[in-house]
Amino acid sequence: MKSLSTVIGVALLALSLSAMAEEAKPAAGAATATPAAAPAEMGTEAEAQAMSEKAATLVDEKGEAAFETFKAKDGGFQDKDLYVFCMDDKGKMLSHALKQDLVGTDMLNFDKYGDKPFQKMVDTAMGAEGKGWVDYKWPLPGGTEPQDKKSYVIKNSKGFFCGVGAYVKK
Repeated sequence: MKSLSTVIGVALLALSLSAMAEEAKPAAGAATATPAAAPAEMGTEAEAQAMSEKAATLVDEKGEAAFETFKAKDGGFQDKDLYVFCMDDKGKMLSHALKQDLVGTDMLNFDKYGDKPFQKMVDTAMGAEGKGWVDYKWPLPGGTEPQDKKSYVIKNSKGFFCGVGAYVKK
C-alpha cells in the first residue's frame, strides 16, 4: 500500500509540474520578449547596399520628394532595422526616416563614439567613386553601447547622398 501511495504521489507531482510548464510557455504564435538593444531581425550588408542604391534611383527620379517615401512605413525603404538617411556635401542631415529631429542638423563634426562617421560618409560619397562603405560605431536601437556598424552611401544626380547602415555580424 505504501508503494502504491508513493507511485500515485509521484504521478500527481509529475502532472502538476507538467501543467505548470505548459502555463509558462507562450501561446503558439505569441511574440517572445526581445531585449530593446537586440532587434529580432537585423538587416544585412547586402540588403543595406541594395536599399541605398534603390534610394539613389528614387532621388534621381523624384528629387527631395523621395524623402516622404523614405519616411513612410509602407514606402519600401524601412525593413528590419534598415532605413534611409540623406545628407548634403557639408554634413547637414536632409532626411532621416526615423529621427525627424535630426533634419537640418549639421552632423559633420559628430564624434560621440570615437570617430566622425558623418565626415567619413561625406568624404566617401563626394569622392571620385561617389559611393562606398563607411565603418563606424553606433549603438543598437534602444541601446547605449556602441557596436560595429557600416553604411553604404551613394551620391545621386541631385548633388547630395543617401545611405543605409547595417550592423556588422560577428
